Amino acid sequence: MTTNVAKSMMILVAGPYRSGTNDDPDLIRKNVEEMESYALPIFRAGHIPILGEWLALPLVELAGSRKIGDSVFNEIFHPIATRLLEKCDGVLRVGGASAGADEMVRVGRSLGLKIYTSAADIPKAE
Repeated sequence: MTTNVAKSMMILVAGPYRSGTNDDPDLIRKNVEEMESYALPIFRAGHIPILGEWLALPLVELAGSRKIGDSVFNEIFHPIATRLLEKCDGVLRVGGASAGADEMVRVGRSLGLKIYTSAADIPKAE
């Protein structure tokens, strides 16, 4: 574990949402719960954890999406996470294969954000 001390950061947790689920709601929920399991440790390390899903899913519902992957869902789901990255300091990539999570890492790198592949690598905040 890194012992460096850092300023408080906002860290996007990026992992599979739909990948490997065949859009099964129970499996999707498990994917979200897996990403959320990193939120409290990130917070306790002095940072602000955020999942794109926390912002996207209420907006998708408000916009009238009827099912995952419809045009309304696609209009909001990944674009809001991409916009969110412009406000973040880092990305924690978790879980297995996911084109969407890999895209968040790619965008994060292009913005010069810190990319973490393990929560243990995130330094504690001052």
